[in-house]
Amino acid sequence: MKLRFLGLVVVSVAMMVSGCAKKPVETKAAAAASTPAPAPQPPSGPARESLEYFNTVVGNTVNFGYDKYDLDAASQAKLKGQADWLKQYPARTLTVEGHTDERGTREYNLGLGDRRANSVRQFLIAEGVTANRIKTISYGKERPTCVSSDEACYAKNRRGLSSVQ
Repeated sequence: MKLRFLGLVVVSVAMMVSGCAKKPVETKAAAAASTPAPAPQPPSGPARESLEYFNTVVGNTVNFGYDKYDLDAASQAKLKGQADWLKQYPARTLTVEGHTDERGTREYNLGLGDRRANSVRQFLIAEGVTANRIKTISYGKERPTCVSSDEACYAKNRRGLSSVQ
């Protein structure tokens, strides 16, 4: 009798195990693996080849000290970025504008603006941009970005501005 009862228990347990299969418990790792990854988002901001990218990300302006046309380290770093961008987009050309603050005569400032624009041009050429892609023009003190007569404003006006075409 015990043997018969034991056999009945074994058969019952076997039926319960095989007949009542449980749904497997899904772990967080398994759920994450089965969920498709989100589609990559396009980069935000202007397209790399755009003029907006050049002006805002690369930077289109370098500044100069009072009565100077030499390039400091920050200006050189920005111009290296401009040169890299221009080499990547060889159909683009550049006009470099030389500007000064309001101090000095018109003639003197036109000459200083010309030296500033040519300083930028020569640096870009040294970085590998072909010379025929770069034009220069001096506006002297004729096109200020700031019109206050203080040092902060003067510093903003002493610049070389690169315009891409």
